[in-house]
Order: sequence, then structure tokens, then C-alpha cells
Amino acid sequence: MPTIAITPCRQMSDYLESIKRAGASVLDVSVDDDPATVVARMDGLVLTGGGDIAPALYGAVPHATYAAAEAGRDAFEIALVRAATEAGKPIFAICRGLQVLNVALGGDLVQDIPTEVNGALNHDLREPRFAIAHEVWASKGSRLSALMLEKLEDAENCPVNSRHHQAVHHLGEGLEVVATAPDGVIEAVERAGPFCLGVQWHPENFWRTGEFRPLFEGFVDACRG
Repeated sequence: MPTIAITPCRQMSDYLESIKRAGASVLDVSVDDDPATVVARMDGLVLTGGGDIAPALYGAVPHATYAAAEAGRDAFEIALVRAATEAGKPIFAICRGLQVLNVALGGDLVQDIPTEVNGALNHDLREPRFAIAHEVWASKGSRLSALMLEKLEDAENCPVNSRHHQAVHHLGEGLEVVATAPDGVIEAVERAGPFCLGVQWHPENFWRTGEFRPLFEGFVDACRG
């Protein structure tokens, strides 16, 4: 059974349930752990949702809406991404996690979708946590599309929930856009090589009904080596 490190956040239960139901065990980690040690002990990494990444980490001045994540998360998670990438360990990045992945690989972010994206949809529909906010358009031939094929409408459309006000802007090294929202906001990225997928929505919230179980199962399968 593969062992998955899940970065600590305020809403852990759905991540834990999703990973366990996909057939993996969970490695307890904290932001005080040594990233290299965590990577050596894990078979894969889940990057979770949460607050905003410090804009200084991607060369920007904070927007008025900036809301920092818990102390220590930025440095710990960016180091984890780089160590996991170096070690060839699978990565599944969710919401903030997608943004961490992008920044760790040299990309930057749209700091506030409502004020920076013309014609933006509502990407911050918080309650209920599994409420559908909009659809995403997945790129045919992508890992995301292959995993979600049976769930996609017309082989490319998928309804998702959404709780974010930031998004990927310029891509980090090796990342490719594989899904967008109708307003053009980047909703998923992949990287060639070992499993590396980031999604901007929260698939873990659907563990009871299984709409996004294939993503977790595909990630866990990759972690089996």
C-alpha cells in the first residue's frame, strides 16, 4: 500500500478520506518537518488548499485582497515540490496546491480573479462545499482527460466546485495547461514524466459520491511505482 504525504491544512478530513478510499495510507507531516526527509518516506505528495502564497515568492507586490496561509506553509510546501520533483515522486496538487506547484517551478499567479480577469465567472462559491460553480474544458489527450473520460460530457466538459480568488498566470517550468474555465482561467495543469497533476477545484469534497474518484485512484496507482 503506497504512503501519501498530505500537506497540513485547516480542512483535512476530505483529503484523508479520498486518499484512503483510493487505496493508500497517509504519512503525518507538519510544516516543521524536513522536506527531504518527508520525500524520502513518502510514495507521493498531495498539496492541499488554503490561503494565498506570499507574492514576494513570485516577484509581486501583494494585492489588497491578499490573505496569507498559515505560518510556514509557503516555504515548506515549495521545498516539498522541488524535492519531490527531483526525486521523481508523483504529485497531486489541489487549489492552493496547484498555485504552490506553479510558483515552486518558477511560475506566477493572478492575484485576484474578480479584478484582474475580464468577464470572470464566480470562482469563489464556498457553501455548500460540493456546490457546482462552473464547468471546465479538459484538453483531449491529457492525463486529466484520460482519467476522467467516463465522467466528461462530450468527452471534454466537466462541472466543478470552486473556492479560489487566485489562479495560475505564467506557467512554471515544464507545466502544461490541460483545462480552463469558460472565462479562460486556468483550471488544471500537468507535467510530463512522473504523475504530476494540479487542479484548481476541490475534488476531495466529492468522496461520498465519487465524481472525481478516478483522479485519486490514478494518483495512487502512480504511487505504487
